[in-house]
Formats: sequence, C-alpha cells, structure tokens
Amino acid sequence: MTDWHVSSLSEFGRDDIGAAGGKGANLGELVRAGFPVPDGFVVPTDAYERILDASGLRAHLADVLGADGGDGAAIRAGFAAVEVPEALRAALAEAHAKLGGGPVAVRSSATAEDLPGAAFAGQQDTYLNVIGSAALVDAVRHCWGSLWTERAIAYRRKRRIDSADVRIAVVVQRMVEAETAGVMFTANPVSGDRSEIVVDASTGLGEAVVSGLVTPDHYVLDAGGKVKERTPGRHEVVVASTPGGGVSQDKGPVTDTPPLPAAVLAELARLGTAVASHFGRPQDIEWAYADGQVWLVQSRPMTALPPPPVRLNHVQRRMASVLLEYLPVRPYPIDMTTWLPYGPAGLMAKVAASVGVVRTFDDILHEEDGVVDRVVPPSPRLAPRVLLAPFRLARRAGRYDPARWTEDPRFVEFLRRTDALARVDLQCLPWSELVRVPRTALDLEKPVADLRIDYLPRSGLALLRLLVALTLLRRRRLLGDLILGAHTRTEAANRALAGLADLVRADARLADAFARFDAVKLVDVIADPAFDGFARAFEDFLGEYGHRETASPILVSPPTWGEAPETALGLVKVLAGARSRGGPDTDADADADADADADRAGAAMADVLDHPLLRRPWARARIRRWVEAARAGIAFREDSHFYFTKPLPVLRRSLLEMGRRLCEARVLDVSEDVFHLRLEELEALTDVTALPDATASEVRAVVRARAARRDELSGVRLIDPALVFPRASDEGDALVTGTGAGGGAVTGPVKVILGPDQFGDLQTGDVLVCPYTNPAWTPLFPRAAAVVVDAGGIASHAAIVAREYGLPAVMGTGRATSVLSDGQLVTVDGDTGRVTAATREAS
Repeated sequence: MTDWHVSSLSEFGRDDIGAAGGKGANLGELVRAGFPVPDGFVVPTDAYERILDASGLRAHLADVLGADGGDGAAIRAGFAAVEVPEALRAALAEAHAKLGGGPVAVRSSATAEDLPGAAFAGQQDTYLNVIGSAALVDAVRHCWGSLWTERAIAYRRKRRIDSADVRIAVVVQRMVEAETAGVMFTANPVSGDRSEIVVDASTGLGEAVVSGLVTPDHYVLDAGGKVKERTPGRHEVVVASTPGGGVSQDKGPVTDTPPLPAAVLAELARLGTAVASHFGRPQDIEWAYADGQVWLVQSRPMTALPPPPVRLNHVQRRMASVLLEYLPVRPYPIDMTTWLPYGPAGLMAKVAASVGVVRTFDDILHEEDGVVDRVVPPSPRLAPRVLLAPFRLARRAGRYDPARWTEDPRFVEFLRRTDALARVDLQCLPWSELVRVPRTALDLEKPVADLRIDYLPRSGLALLRLLVALTLLRRRRLLGDLILGAHTRTEAANRALAGLADLVRADARLADAFARFDAVKLVDVIADPAFDGFARAFEDFLGEYGHRETASPILVSPPTWGEAPETALGLVKVLAGARSRGGPDTDADADADADADADRAGAAMADVLDHPLLRRPWARARIRRWVEAARAGIAFREDSHFYFTKPLPVLRRSLLEMGRRLCEARVLDVSEDVFHLRLEELEALTDVTALPDATASEVRAVVRARAARRDELSGVRLIDPALVFPRASDEGDALVTGTGAGGGAVTGPVKVILGPDQFGDLQTGDVLVCPYTNPAWTPLFPRAAAVVVDAGGIASHAAIVAREYGLPAVMGTGRATSVLSDGQLVTVDGDTGRVTAATREAS
C-alpha cells in the first residue's frame, strides 16, 4: 500500500475513535450534527502506524513499554527527524489548500483521550497558527511524538491504559483568530449542578485559559444563558497569533475588560446544552468567538464531576449520616452484588421491613458506567402492616430472650456451616465449584435476619424500660454507666488486645520494636523467632477476631483484620505505648479498663439502689433484673454483629482466589482487580484456563474502564457532607460544629486518624478526629481525650461507645478531618457540639 490519505472531519463520528482519536471523533460528530466547528481534516491513526514501521521507531517502544518504562525521549526525537513520505506531504498540502491555505491549528488526537473517565487534558501537544506546508508537516511530526511525552506515559499508567494499544491521529483545522475564547462546562464542576453552565473566558486565544496562564472571567449561567454569577478575571496574559506563525504571550490590558455580551452567553448556553444532550452526558467544551460567531473547537465528556446537589429532608439527612459512617470508601461492583445487599445493610432493611418500614435501603447507591458515583439518601415509607407492628413486637419480646440467643438452633447451625465453609481449601477447588462459593457464603446470612428480627424487640424494650425507670427516679444520667457491665465480644477483643500489649511491655526488645516501627513493619518484626511467644498469641487472637472488618461492615472489598494484621498491631502499639509513657494505666494489668468500667457500673448501681423508693428487696431485685436485661440487649446488638460477619473472610478469599486465577490467565493485572466485576459477571465465566480470547478481552476492557472511572472519581465525594450536616448559623468562634453526643468538655491536641493504618499514631490524651468509626476503632477510645467525627449521629457506634467511656464527642461535623490539623490545641464540648481553639493555659 503506497497511498496516503487524509479525511475531512465530516467523515468521522463518535464511534470512529480508532481511526480519528478521541478529539477527531468528537469533532466529527459535532460537524455531522450541524454544530459550528471550524473546517478541518484528520490525519488518521494508520498514518502514525505506518510511520512507526517505516522509520524503525517501533523498536524503541519496548523501552517505554517495559516494566520500569523509558522516558519516550528516543521516540520523540525520532519523530522530530522522521522523513514524511512525499505522498503524505502531498495529501496534507491538498487538504490544507481546501481550507484556504491559511493559518491552521494542529491538534493531537489519541485513541485514549477525550473519553469518559480519561480526558487526557493537555497530555498531548497542540500547535496554533501554523503557517505554510513545511510548518504543517513539522507540526504533524511533533503531534505524533507527543504521544510519548513523560506526562502522557505517566497518565496512561495511572489510568491503567496499555500504551501498546494506543495510537494517535492529528486534527488540522482552520485557525480561528479569536477575540475572546475559553472553556465551557455544561454542568457545574464544583457543585455538580446539572442545571448550571460554567463559562471561563479571556481575551485572545483560548490557550491562555486552558493552560492556566490567566485568571479568566468566570460566569455561572442558567440553562437559558442568564448570568447567575460573574467574577471578573485579571487577564494577566493575552495569547495571540503572530504574523510569521506561532503565538505570542503579551501582557494583558490594564483596565477591566467588558463582560461578554448577553447574546454571546446565551448562544454559548444554547450550544452547550445541545451538545450535552447530543452526547448524552455533561461536556467540557473549548470555544472561540470571532467576527460575531461562536465556534466550538473541542468537546469531551466532563470528568470527576460531583453528584448533583439534592435537597434532603430531615429523615434523609438522618439516613445519610448513617450511610456516610458505613461507606468510608466507594463501593466496588463486587460490593454492590455481594455483601451490600446480603450483609448487614441487607439485614437492616429486612429488620425494618418486618415492622412495616420499607424502602430503607432501596437504590441508595447510584451507578454510572458500572461505578458507584453518588449516594442517594432514601426516604423510608410506612407500609400498612406497620399497624400490626406493636403486636408482633410484643409477641417476639415475650418469646425471645437476648440473654439466651446463642442457644438458638438457628445460630448454632449458622456457626457450624460457617466454620465448615471456612475450612474448605479454595485453591484446590475447580473453577466450577469455586465460582459457587460466594453464593454459598452469602446464603449463610439468610437466617441471620430472622434472628435479629426475633431478638431485637426485647433488647429495645429492656433498654426503654430501664430508661423510663431511671427517668422517674431522676437517675437518667446513670444509664451509660449502668450498661457498662454488659459483657460483649467487643469487650473481649479489647481485653485480648490489652493482653497482647502486656506481652509487648514484658519484653524489652519487643517493646523497643513496637516503639520504633510502624504497624506495617511490625508484621515482619514479629516473625523473628525471638518473638515467637508473642507471634503465637497474636495468631490465636486473629483466629478468634480476625474476621472483623477494618473499614466498613457492609463492604467486602476492604480487608479484614486477618488479612491486614497491621490494623490489630497498630492497636497493640497504641495500648503498649500509652502505658509505657506513664498514662493512667501504668503498672495496671490487662484488665484495668474492664475493672474501671465495673467500678463505674457498680457505683452507678449503688447510686440507683440508694433511692428511697427502692428500699424494699423486691424493688431492688427488679431494678437489678432490668439492668441485666438491658445489658443482655446491648450484648446481643454487639455480639450478633460480631458473629454475623464471620462469613466475610471466606467470601473475600473466594473472590480473591478467582482474581488470582484470572491473573494467571492474563485477564487481570492483580487479584484485587476482581472487585471491579459484578458477581454475576464472574459466575458467567467458564473455566478460566480455557477462556475464549474474545471473552478475556471483553472482561479486561470492562475492568480497565471501571478502574479508570473509579480513579477519576477518587477525589469526588459520594455526597456533599454539607447537605447532610448543614453548618450552624451561629457557629461563632467554633472551628467546627456538629451534633453533641455528651460527655462534657475537654481540651487536648488534635490527632487526625483517617483509617486503621494510622491507629498506631494516636497518643494518650489526643483528641481523636476521624472520618468515621466502627467497632474496630473501639480500643482507641480509652486513650483519647475526646472524639470528633465527620459522619454519624448520636445513635452511631462512635457516639454510643464515647458515652460509655464518658468521652466528649461531637458527631456529624462533615469537615473536621479537613479543618483541624495534628497538634492543634482544641476544646471539645460534647454537650453543645462545638470544637473551639484553645490555649496551653486551658489544657
């Protein structure tokens, strides 16, 4: 084949990315749809491929595509010097002549740019005001080479796009000598509001705006183009064409430039709305205005767009506060099809439905392109059967005693089946059996909802009864101390952790290692034979408690304690370090905290029994029974969660084993990539050792697309915390405000802990500031002076545990982790929900 050709933009559409690249395909689509796009043509990707082969440059690709990668300099240098065939030069000259032979803009158009989730903005080169055939050929050469700039290579790696599969076309368009130009977003990129259009504009060519050389005029428009907000720019630089070709950067005007005419803004809004409608999603559009005409010079899907703002009623805000605590990370597709609908969230929905409260967790997570992009707080509804709820609850409360729930045959059978499944050697299973294990693990959860439905009524009734009694006795303040006597698996785990801390302190070398190394390093340290005693004790601990979640009880994608032992070691480090520093537990044994709780509970009981109305033995005995019943209810709430997450490790292991086998089949890059797939997609796969090439390619493409989309959304919240936790109008001198969960006030230094991997950083007396909590965080609370949390309310886990420990707690601040900083001295008032700056004298 000796013919070289270029093609008009109008010959391409949105589906022609392989030939025209992302930019060329989108521009061609706009031309076909009748939008005002400067005339132009495309040097297709096959020209790039043929040049690679003819010049010998393809041999240099191995250096860049290797494991460590090269810098692409040799390829760029090769393209800069490559001999462009005469036939291609002639084709370029002919197409250029059809545009009038005047100045042109030459833009790179790679096959992996201007795509949903991967804009590649500014990653390849653009050349403006190119004059003459020789300059045009040179610009095309450099556009080809720009596919191999360091920034483009790094961007592709970050987006997990295989550079070996990427090609590049070149778009050549008639140059628009813009009077004003800029960028238009057809949705507000900050708020996510799809009803607003945002325009940035500056004098001269748009390069000044897209390259960040100027502070542009900023407009927020409604869909009709009416200005809702305008912020004048500073116009530091004007980029303009120069007579001999290329552009200049000149100092901008000293005086303020007039705003864009209303007619131009209205036309921009009209075009932007139409383009977004045509492509079916919000667009990032580059535009130019010259001689009374608005031109569109580029359009690509908006990336990293926040979810649209929503108005939440009181119930939705309460539901959202719970969801944010349970969703500290974005769920994967595998979460959406396994543990989310079948685990604790699904169980809570079934429990609510049993008393006539429906739609509690329906459609709470919205997915786009196969990835969760927002939380949609539900509005639960009352079904007619709610009228029967009091009778059903009373019947269950009379029949099912939480103090004896572990004797229930359903629970005994649950444990037996769970333990049996955990003993299965997953690596030895054929694919046909392995792929059925996740459903088997999820089926284990089916009786769990019934157990909760049956035993929670008496738990709640017992707590309510005690609360009423204490209120009548004017001893309501003692409720938290009284229920400290509840013996739970969480308390047992905390005792076991304290015991491990005792072992650390008893061994000088081990104590030194725990003091010097972080939790991740300690995983390797305790493998030293010298620490064999501690290692065995720690292994026993993980055998009993290793199924506990690190991040969220409703997600399967985060690791458990057993898979991330550094989480538990971080807690041991905190406990051992606190006591060795001479904190309140110095020289106390591992049961010191439990003994203190027992003392508080005993003192509270004595205070209650001292009431004049409780002098008769039968009255005192009744109060004791009511307290024990309330404690049993609390224990059921905690312990049922503890046990019902036991299928989580085997579910995770089965999924990761499938991921491992897909890696061996060269379908996935790492085992964890399996989380980007839905369970039904995994179940549809035949034996991976004989997977058809077409199926493997399809799965690989799905995973990469979803991974890119997830990476794109990494800085985007699932919901704006300000919608869930609106800031108080009377904050005054408060740094942050939220819902006070009690505990009085205390002053101390801030320590921001963003996740379990940072547990070891907390010092005794620190104010613990965190985005969320779950039971795994509980051992930190005795070391903290106070707790401040972004998410959650007064009924959240953090609030309940903080009250039990008598800690001041402020919940639902929405922004504490981003406003407060390590070491900052603050006063936390758990009664008013305020966190204020403090002085050293106050502490």
